[in-house]
Amino acid sequence: MTRTNASETINHRRRSLLGVAALTFAAFDLGENMQAMAASGATSTAKAPPASPKSFGPLRQIDAGLLNVGYAELGPADGEPVILLHGWPYDIHTYVDVAPLLAAKGYRVIVPYQRGYGTTRFLSDKTERNGQQSAFAFDLIALMDALKIERAAIGGCDWGARTANIVAALWPERCKAMVSVSGYLIGNQQLGKLPLPPKAELQWWYQYYFATDRGRAGYQKNTREFARLIWQTASPKWHFDDATFDRSATAFDNPDHVDIVMHNYRWRLGLAKGEPRYDEFEQRLAQAPLIDVPTITLEGDANGAPHPEANAYAKMFWNKYSHRVIEGGIGHNLPQEAPEAFAQAVVDVASG
Repeated sequence: MTRTNASETINHRRRSLLGVAALTFAAFDLGENMQAMAASGATSTAKAPPASPKSFGPLRQIDAGLLNVGYAELGPADGEPVILLHGWPYDIHTYVDVAPLLAAKGYRVIVPYQRGYGTTRFLSDKTERNGQQSAFAFDLIALMDALKIERAAIGGCDWGARTANIVAALWPERCKAMVSVSGYLIGNQQLGKLPLPPKAELQWWYQYYFATDRGRAGYQKNTREFARLIWQTASPKWHFDDATFDRSATAFDNPDHVDIVMHNYRWRLGLAKGEPRYDEFEQRLAQAPLIDVPTITLEGDANGAPHPEANAYAKMFWNKYSHRVIEGGIGHNLPQEAPEAFAQAVVDVASG
């Protein structure tokens, strides 16, 4: 369990230059929280994570929308569903310690490989290898339909948090509650074209590297070395071992991985086109829609990746809301670095 301060005050000790990265994710000044019941922030101290199992065990596969999705499932089949979404450059093992904790409490836990990762494959060679944000949200809705899950609590980190945000914003009837690492991450292509202060731009170096042919070739040739570097810089105090990294790195051997990653970052900068089927939804997302489902946002006290400040996005959550800072040198991959804190947030928001 985590310890939560009763004062519910926002932790401002994170480096100020990271706050400017919020411009990448929100289209206007967010101001103060609009609901009195929305707590500004709580501080928790993460316990050392338990010894990690070697794997989830045998994975399942299911056709869902454009994909044949590989996923882990734990817990009782009739349990309340929880879906956990990974980001880049990570994989389902972001939740390898979270999922058993939730399953032990009676939840049905689904942890899918996103498009371009692990055992997830496109059903057709003709389908565009599209990495734009709304495509991932449609993947999630299709997976829920295939699994006959009408409504679920959704948790996410990095790309997974953005996907959770989008589903909660556009299909709130499908999202019972949400846990989002680093808060409100819905993107905007037009905003992505605006320059940031130099120190903030420096943190996005890989985004600009991927915009070049050299960057694509470099990532394709050195995928694992690149991912390891991101792990180290995004979580500077997380002392993962080679076995932990290698367990996740196999997910990047997916034949569509490089295409998806390149398109994702190029699309953000307006350097790659999206698909017309998603235009309407991207237009709605560009308006920075409010999220009206119960939400807990989390942040590690040692997150080395670009992320918005918590007080910049509190107003975007209109339902019951609180923010927690997880202390103890916790970086960007928070669910894997502080699994008990993440699992407790899911339990708290799902049972609220």
